[in-house]
Amino acid sequence: MSAHASLHARSIALSIGKAVILDKVDLSVSPGWRVGLVGPNGVGKSTLLRILGGQLRADDGTVAVAPPQAIVGYLPQEPERRADETVAEFLVRRTGVGAASTELDAATADLATSADGADDRYSDALERWLAIGAADFDARVGEVLADLGLSERLLDQTMDTLSGGEAARCSLASLLLARFDVFLLDEPTNDLDLDGLARLEAWVLGLQAGLVVVSHDREFLRRVVTHVAEIDEFTHDITVFAGGWDAYLAERDLAAQHARERYEEYAEKKGALAGRAQREREWANQGLGKAKNDKSEKDKHIRNYKINQTEQLAGKAARTEKMMERLEVVEEPREAWQLKLTFGEAARSGAVVARLQAATAWAGDFVLGPIDLEIGAGERVAIVGHNGSGKSTLLRLLLGRVEPTAGETYLGPSVVVGELEQTRLQLADQRTVLEAFMQATQMTIPDARTLLAKFGIGASEVNRPTTSLSPGERTRLVLALLMAKGTNCLVLDEPTNHLDLAAIEQLEIALEAFGGTVLLVTHDRTLLANVRLTRRIELDQGRIVVDETLATV
Repeated sequence: MSAHASLHARSIALSIGKAVILDKVDLSVSPGWRVGLVGPNGVGKSTLLRILGGQLRADDGTVAVAPPQAIVGYLPQEPERRADETVAEFLVRRTGVGAASTELDAATADLATSADGADDRYSDALERWLAIGAADFDARVGEVLADLGLSERLLDQTMDTLSGGEAARCSLASLLLARFDVFLLDEPTNDLDLDGLARLEAWVLGLQAGLVVVSHDREFLRRVVTHVAEIDEFTHDITVFAGGWDAYLAERDLAAQHARERYEEYAEKKGALAGRAQREREWANQGLGKAKNDKSEKDKHIRNYKINQTEQLAGKAARTEKMMERLEVVEEPREAWQLKLTFGEAARSGAVVARLQAATAWAGDFVLGPIDLEIGAGERVAIVGHNGSGKSTLLRLLLGRVEPTAGETYLGPSVVVGELEQTRLQLADQRTVLEAFMQATQMTIPDARTLLAKFGIGASEVNRPTTSLSPGERTRLVLALLMAKGTNCLVLDEPTNHLDLAAIEQLEIALEAFGGTVLLVTHDRTLLANVRLTRRIELDQGRIVVDETLATV
């Protein structure tokens, strides 16, 4: 692993059909740089990471690393856990050890048969195998798993058998085990609990290697990035801001303010000149007609003088128009599309929304409870805890989605639940997006299309199968459903996963305005700080360890 490796992308361009994704993008990453790559969903962040990592070829431009043998590691989002891949195989693949070992085996075989160039191939393969940490990989796996609280027995399990918490920690383990010279990370914070986030942040802050990371976790970005690279959705170019996250926010807002001021100054000057030219032209036309038609003036010299004056006024109008043409054109700043989110509200529920009395529930080997809990109407409750502590199971028990193995549960008869569950599978089937949404909401085609468009789901998406949507599109689809259908009990399980930063801010505004009961499960520290809450419940190993009332402003 080189402590001095850098990556340089020059004039990267990519289009899909007629749609321009990236246009002449330049990005350099020096050793120790931690670059946060931001922009709206769909703007091309993951696409750029794939190009930088050699997974996708650009239409134009170059990507180079220095030194040339430096290893660039691209670790994408992997929301689907494979049924044909064990945890051990997952770790070997994600760290690049598997590919390096395969290449070394092939080079060794060539060396044994004295194939042309076998010596150089073997030397390069061995150097890469050692650099990527394959020699001591097995020993390091045990240490990392133990540090993350995972048993080595998981190595033989397939990825699809893991709980959400175990899968998140295995993804984190693949990062901690990796030995790349430049890291490209796509949403590494998704599904990590607070302990996992702290470990990830400590690892990132200790990196000597360059890093480019896509994340919508604002607190994570604030704590770790040294630079922010923002992809513009209109120009498809990139702007790099130095100085960290807070500096980026201040500079971005200041740049937007200056751009608006420059345009308003230009528009004011242009408008003033246009008005002046119009007045001068009108006065000239009126004066010329009056001078020519004035029969009372007998002196031809005076009449010619008046005509000449009006013609000079017309000349002034022409000069004013030339001044207007010489103005440096300033384009009006374009407003980015924004998710305008409100939650539909049903009539207030009864005083008791849900109650658990000595309730116990099993989820595989995991046991939740026994739990005594009552949720009152209008409460705004944050449910927190480590991955695997039982948060999602508690939600399902409260909502009657699972039957208790012991104890009693109660859900108020007037409670209308609106839910954004963690896997976003409410409308996931083989129907088209439009068909599924219309059936769920009873909307007409025009009304359904109009509402979906407000959530960035346009004509090119509504006729696709719901199963083909990206995680971000699925999240926005469920949010559109919550806006269309009234609810008095909003249940949000990791709602910021797969939303871009602007959409998360709109979610916060919508939550503030919602008047019903809120049950919120999230590891997003900024969301927890910004949303008005009345109660905090903390789980640990299936039991409630903290249940406290929060002071409200």
